[in-house]
Amino acid sequence: MRRALVGLVVGVLAAGSLLAGSAQAAPKPAETPAQKPAGPSPLAPATTIRLNQHGYLPDGPKRATVVSASTSATPWQLRSSTGAVLASGVSTPRGVDPASGESTHTVDFSSYTGTGTGLTLAVDGQGTSHAFDISAGLYNTLRSDAMSFFYQQRSGIPIDASLAGGAAYARPAGHLGVAPNKGDTSVPCQAGVCDYSRDVRGGWYDAGDHGKYVVNGGLATWLLVNSFERAKRAGTDGALGDSTLRIPERGNGVPDVLDEARWEMEFLMRMQVPEGRPLAGMAFHKIHDANWTGLPMRPELDSQQRELHRPSTAATLNLAATAAQCARVYAPYDAAFAARCLDSARRAWTAARANPAVIAPDSDGNGGGAYGDATVSDEFYWAGAELYATTGEAAYRDVVTASSWHTSPGAFTSFGFGWADTAALGRIVLATVPTGLPATETTRLRASVTAAADSHLSTMSGQGYAVPLPSTAYVWGSNGQVANNGIVMAVAYGLTGQQRYRAGSIEALDYLLGRNALGQSYVTGYGEQASRNQHHRFWANQYDASLPNPPAGSIAGGPNAALQDPVAEEELAGCKPAACYIDDIGSYSTNEVAVNWNAPLAWLTQFAAETSGDDGDGDGGDGDGPGTPAAGCAVTYGIDSAWNNGFTATVTVKNTSATPVNGWTLGWSYPGGQRVTGAWNATVTQSGTAVTAKDVGWNKAIAPGSSVSFGFQATFTGSNPAPTGFTLNAATCT
Repeated sequence: MRRALVGLVVGVLAAGSLLAGSAQAAPKPAETPAQKPAGPSPLAPATTIRLNQHGYLPDGPKRATVVSASTSATPWQLRSSTGAVLASGVSTPRGVDPASGESTHTVDFSSYTGTGTGLTLAVDGQGTSHAFDISAGLYNTLRSDAMSFFYQQRSGIPIDASLAGGAAYARPAGHLGVAPNKGDTSVPCQAGVCDYSRDVRGGWYDAGDHGKYVVNGGLATWLLVNSFERAKRAGTDGALGDSTLRIPERGNGVPDVLDEARWEMEFLMRMQVPEGRPLAGMAFHKIHDANWTGLPMRPELDSQQRELHRPSTAATLNLAATAAQCARVYAPYDAAFAARCLDSARRAWTAARANPAVIAPDSDGNGGGAYGDATVSDEFYWAGAELYATTGEAAYRDVVTASSWHTSPGAFTSFGFGWADTAALGRIVLATVPTGLPATETTRLRASVTAAADSHLSTMSGQGYAVPLPSTAYVWGSNGQVANNGIVMAVAYGLTGQQRYRAGSIEALDYLLGRNALGQSYVTGYGEQASRNQHHRFWANQYDASLPNPPAGSIAGGPNAALQDPVAEEELAGCKPAACYIDDIGSYSTNEVAVNWNAPLAWLTQFAAETSGDDGDGDGGDGDGPGTPAAGCAVTYGIDSAWNNGFTATVTVKNTSATPVNGWTLGWSYPGGQRVTGAWNATVTQSGTAVTAKDVGWNKAIAPGSSVSFGFQATFTGSNPAPTGFTLNAATCT
């Protein structure tokens, strides 16, 4: 990857080189493991039939990989829990998979659209697979569990047993200054950094230790908020609304995913250098213990001194980007908080522009990861894009359009975006959030997203396990990179409605949940062979039987060919890149958890749970059949931004009847000479003053009481009056 970090070795604490997109290095514990990891050896999976052990969506792709040296097609059967044959066929030989070195076949049973639990796949000569389900609600629970990870990683608040999944996961608040904690309410700087203390309580513990890092926390926060913004554009945000998660803030009228992200956003703003101090407006890079925290260690029992590390331009731009996003997305729910976010974003941007080369050193790796990042032009692009999307101000637009990242083909990489590679985030913002950019420019930006998605699909097609990652990209945190590339494909689906992108993003989940070289589900609690000994100070049952294993929905970092911890070096010598993983608490370079890996898992599972490949016309496809009549409908029309002779608008269509709408065509007339030049989430055409907007397949069904939204860009001359009436499938709307 384009940047790497180097850790330090301190006594018995070991930290290795870190690659971009990774979590920080963690220490090797002094203790000897109480037991070997449960389950089969990571180099000898229990079955040669590798599939998503959690299951499949009825209308999604359903493929498995079979390890076999045969060059001939092999018969297979899909069987019910009672042994009945539901579907059958023959495999497709694929040859040698480059990342695993295994000869593979593909079994494709996507044509089966039924449902069931306890299903298995039997392949001649290969035995029977792990059991799995096919269900439309397959990802609902995983979505909730992946989000619960963040609540349970919260610092500065008691973790409630009733919310966390039982008494084993409950704990007092960590790092609030209650003995033996030194606390995060008055944290001094490292020597020579500053001569004052800051209240930096709250936020999420970044990974398996007790550190909190602005660049990693910023990326994770952005992903959670972006997942809500995506769902709101698609009209599926109800699934992310208030009281949908197990968090203390449920019932406050604010979507729960935004409540969770706010816990970290408040911390990020506390990390900003206050006015009147040197480097005012910048953000401290990180806060953690003075030395590496021992393992195991409950947060409330951590007695070490906490330290603020010097500000950095990268951290400051992370704050600017996430705070600008906050200002836009939170405005309908808490205008005062949104205003505070925007003020913080502006101050951070100004400070970063004044201090463009304050780089976090790679040498600052004692007690926590260095997160060094010598190239911050991509962070400037990302932060500028967010500020422009929120404010529409020319000063931010000019910086964004002048950036080399605005046109660079390297904004999207095969390795995926990450905390050190953020240009793709700026592209995604500009491609999906309405701005005042010319229509041709917006079209080009969207084409760059779909081109990146097509590149990931091409990579997947050349592999036995359909991983959106090259064989050279099994680095620290590879599972996070797989999920991030899955997000790029999901964004492309939202822009185009083309099913291949939805299928690709869902197959990224297949990999994470068991369709991989180890037949290993990397997500705790999901699958018969799932990770359970991830590297963590509190979820440390492998070292202390009184402590729990990680909760369901926690994802491991994944295969790392560099073998950057002593356990991996000893147990995985000679491994092929895709097999360099071990479910051992001591293997921090393959088996740690981190917020920037669980965030894309949560994003993807939310996407998978909320989208459908069926257009609602009953044929399982995305055809152009006529829409059902609308018995009742309401339309909201709003202009998002306007300039000289152009504007962008969002239209929301609500089904106010008791009958589902299966396919929709919305019509209206423009009284003022407006002309639509481009659209997203709908196909919009215009003849004279008459405008027609049609669904794009994936958003064709509108359930009673539900809504869909789409947007467009248009020009006008003179005045720009709103339409006076709308029709949905020829019925008049209110």
